[in-house]
Amino acid sequence: MAYERAEIAAGAAVMVVAAGFFLYAANGAGFAREAGTYPLTASFRSVEGITVGSDVRLAGVKVGSITDLTLNPQTFFADARIELQDTIQLPTDSAILISSEGLLGGNFVEIIPGGALENLEPGAEIEDTQGAVSLITLLMKFVGGDSADETANP
Repeated sequence: MAYERAEIAAGAAVMVVAAGFFLYAANGAGFAREAGTYPLTASFRSVEGITVGSDVRLAGVKVGSITDLTLNPQTFFADARIELQDTIQLPTDSAILISSEGLLGGNFVEIIPGGALENLEPGAEIEDTQGAVSLITLLMKFVGGDSADETANP
């Protein structure tokens, strides 16, 4: 009888730990909506290096995260859904771009606030976007040279 109680207690403890891991993973993956946030959308040419759960930063400070990435079949752009803190009110002419933390660092989404007097409403789209820049493509252009540069400087 004592063994049965011990087995039941051990099984219950395993279930509680498993539920905790599941909730932690769901929150990290962006499935759970954070309290005090509102949604925005943006459409990028390329979201290379960005996944659901990636940071959205303003002046280097995390102010939100990416909660969904889908391919738009009409435009062939990647549509991103962003959850931003309620305390951050962005002007309508704000820009959003994919930045890198350096050569070996990861990518994140950076917001550059505009100067308009009106603010983006929840669910609005940030229209001024810049997609990810491939480091390999830049290196190939640098190493291989560009024919436009050769004609401009004979």
